[in-house]
Amino acid sequence: MNKQKTIYIFMGPPGSGKGTLAQLCADRLDWATLSTGALFRKHISEQTELGKQVDFIIKSGKLVPDELVTAMVDSWLSNLKNEISSIILDGFPRTVKQVRLLKDLLSEKYPDIGLRIIRLNISDDAVIRRLSGRLLCKNKDCQMIYSTVAGSEGLAPKSDMICDKCGSPLEVRKDDQPGVIRDRLAVYHQNDIAPVFVEAGYSIENIDAHKSLEEIFEDFERLL
Repeated sequence: MNKQKTIYIFMGPPGSGKGTLAQLCADRLDWATLSTGALFRKHISEQTELGKQVDFIIKSGKLVPDELVTAMVDSWLSNLKNEISSIILDGFPRTVKQVRLLKDLLSEKYPDIGLRIIRLNISDDAVIRRLSGRLLCKNKDCQMIYSTVAGSEGLAPKSDMICDKCGSPLEVRKDDQPGVIRDRLAVYHQNDIAPVFVEAGYSIENIDAHKSLEEIFEDFERLL
């Protein structure tokens, strides 16, 4: 559908549907998804030089520096950029510095790769309702997300509390309690990096995330 090599970044508060939309793009459009969390685990398990640094930093209780996160993304892109045309970045960039590092990385090393930012707009009240009914696969290599909220078509597991994809048990995360959700939303609003993308010269395309899953996906396909 989109032959140019393009990186997509889905923005929005927790519970806006970023992960679900990314999964649909992977399943239906055969896009690649780059999760920085999965990337950390891969480098650590393979004991690469980057992985050793990340492992030490995490075990020390510190945040992984922006430059190191960007270096891991760079390594992934350099290995796979010729094999894929559309990439979804999951969990990166998260900070103002990471936005600027990503812009520099693309302009200096990957000028042939475009960048599109898609923002999923949704109210805080809708997020709280949605996340309160969210279920997550306990398998760390799967992390499939489901929902028991009415109107979330296609998101309920076929078997009660069992992942359709890998058969592992599902759980309600501690982060998905209403009080914790409100705190997470406050942090999100305080650290919104959308203006930084605009300052860097990128446009932001908006989708109404109050709609059903299929409607959101259809709106996204229209943007393509």
